[in-house]
Amino acid sequence: MLNFAAINKQAKKYQPQMVKFLRDIIAIPSESTEEKGVIDRVAKEMRATKAFDKVWTDGMGNLIGQVGRGKKIIAIDAHCDTVGVGDRKAWKHDPYKGKVAGGRVWGRGAGDQEGAIASMVYSAKIIRDLKLPTDEYTLLYVVTVMEEDCDGLCWQYIVKENKIRPDVVVVTDSTNCEILRGQRGRMEIGVHVSGKSCHGSMPHLGDNAIYKRSRVVREIEAMNGTLNDCPFLGKGTITVSYWDCKTPSLNAVPDYAYIHIDRRLTTGDSKKLAVQQVKDACKRAGVTARVEVPKYERAAYTGLVYPTEKYFPTWVMDEESRPVQSAVDVYKGLFKKTPKVGRWTFSTNAVSINGLFKIPCVGYGPAPESVAHTVNDSVPIKHLVQAAAFYAAYPQAYCARA
Repeated sequence: MLNFAAINKQAKKYQPQMVKFLRDIIAIPSESTEEKGVIDRVAKEMRATKAFDKVWTDGMGNLIGQVGRGKKIIAIDAHCDTVGVGDRKAWKHDPYKGKVAGGRVWGRGAGDQEGAIASMVYSAKIIRDLKLPTDEYTLLYVVTVMEEDCDGLCWQYIVKENKIRPDVVVVTDSTNCEILRGQRGRMEIGVHVSGKSCHGSMPHLGDNAIYKRSRVVREIEAMNGTLNDCPFLGKGTITVSYWDCKTPSLNAVPDYAYIHIDRRLTTGDSKKLAVQQVKDACKRAGVTARVEVPKYERAAYTGLVYPTEKYFPTWVMDEESRPVQSAVDVYKGLFKKTPKVGRWTFSTNAVSINGLFKIPCVGYGPAPESVAHTVNDSVPIKHLVQAAAFYAAYPQAYCARA
C-alpha cells in the first residue's frame, strides 16, 4: 500500500533541488542534434543522487537511468531537446537564465519539457529515500534526443537497436499535470511540381511551375475543412507549411516548385489515405506532380544517422486500460480528487512508442501545452513537485493492478 502522504512530503522537500537543477539545464542550449551538454548535465545529476543502479547513453545519445531489477519494465520518457528561441527581444526573461518569478521557472525548455526531467530525477531519489519496493519492476528513466525534429525517432532506436520494449511508458511531455491518453498523429508530405523555363519577357513560351503550384495550394486549403473528425482526438488538419522554387534567374519563368505539407491525422486517417488525398488535390488542380513522404536523415550529436519516414501515427489508449487506470489511482491518492482524462493537441514520442510499436502509454507531465515553443516557455514550480510525486508512485501502482 502506497503512503501517498509520505511521497508528497518527500517531493516537496526536494523542490529547491529540482528548481536549481532545472535552471542549470535551461542554461545549456540544447536544440535538436545539439543535446550533448544537457545529456551530460542530467547524467551528472542522476549519479549525484545515488538513486540509480545504472546510468548510460546509447548510440543515438539517449540517456537512460535504471532503478530496480524486477520483471516488469516501466519507462518514464522525457525529451531534452528544445526548439530555438527566435527573437530574443520578444522574451520577458532571458531564455537561458531559468528566471524564477511568479511561482514559475522561465526559459527555453522549462515547460517543453526539461521541467519533467528535474521531476523524474528526483522521483528516483524519493523512491530510494522511502524505500519503496522495486523488486517487481525495472524502472527506466529515458531522456531522449531529437524529439522536436523527429518525434519518436529516439524510441525507434531504443526498441529496434537497444532491444528495450517496456510494458508501459509514462510520457511526460506537457500535460498541465493532467492525465492524457492519446493524440492525433502527424506526417509531412512533399509535392514536387515541374514546369518549363523561358525568358521572363516571353512567359507564354514557358510553363510556370509557381502558377501550377499555386493551384495545388488552393486545393489543399479547401481540403482542410473536409477531413475526418473524431469526438475525442479532434479533426484531422492539413496546411502548407513551406514552399520553394527554382529558376535560372529572377527574370526567368521558374521550372520547378515545391510544397511542404503538415498533415495532422485523426481516427480513420492513414498514411495511404493522406497521400492519396494530396494526389487527388493535384489532379483537381490539373497539375501533374510527384507526391512523397520525405525522410528525416539528420545526424544525432553522436554522429549517428538513423533515417526514418516522416510519418508519426495516431494513437489512443482505452480509458479503462491498466496504464491509464494506474495513473488515475496515483492521481486520486496523491491529490485527493478524481482526474479528467484527456488528450494532447500536439505530438509526442508516443507516436512511435504506441503508434508504431503498440507499447502502452499514458501521459503526465508538468506545464501546459500552450507555453510550448513560445516566448512564455515556463513551468509552475508546484508542477515540479506534483510530477515528482506522481513518477515515484506510478510504478508500484501499476504493479498493484496486475
